[in-house]
Amino acid sequence: MSIYTVYEPPPKAHESAPDPQRFVFVRDGFSFWAFLLAPLWMLRYRLWLAFVGYVIVAIALQVGLRFLGASATVIIVVAALLSLLVGFEAATLRRFALSRRGWKNVGVVVGDDLESAERRFFDAWVNKSSVDNWTVNAESRASSRAAGMPMSRRPPSEVIGLFPQPGAPR
Repeated sequence: MSIYTVYEPPPKAHESAPDPQRFVFVRDGFSFWAFLLAPLWMLRYRLWLAFVGYVIVAIALQVGLRFLGASATVIIVVAALLSLLVGFEAATLRRFALSRRGWKNVGVVVGDDLESAERRFFDAWVNKSSVDNWTVNAESRASSRAAGMPMSRRPPSEVIGLFPQPGAPR
């Protein structure tokens, strides 16, 4: 089972609500293609800042290791470790880029694959909107004052858990 983070695009000028077909599902976990072809993967998802940072770090590592006199094997291992880091952080890079572009995180869903995750998310999304409409109508029909009152809270002096108040006798 994979975990997906769902992002809603900012609405376009002529839209009242964003088109559900434009939602993006970002799978958490290791990305094989980001590991294997890191720069191309970043360009494919338009991760410009990550691409520039990757190029700067890769060049700095190459120059620094050559300056120190490292062997070709060490340079290749360091480049592979950098690609491995990109593979592990691929989902984080995509989420960061989407957030910077104004996309809104609307939820997290679990599914066997992307299709089942989409089906599960949109089923819950449709049901939530119908439940929200029902609760709004129910709240407007509520006649008693107690229906809208919040639950009473415990006074702050009560001890919850294993830690007593400071200065209390043992």
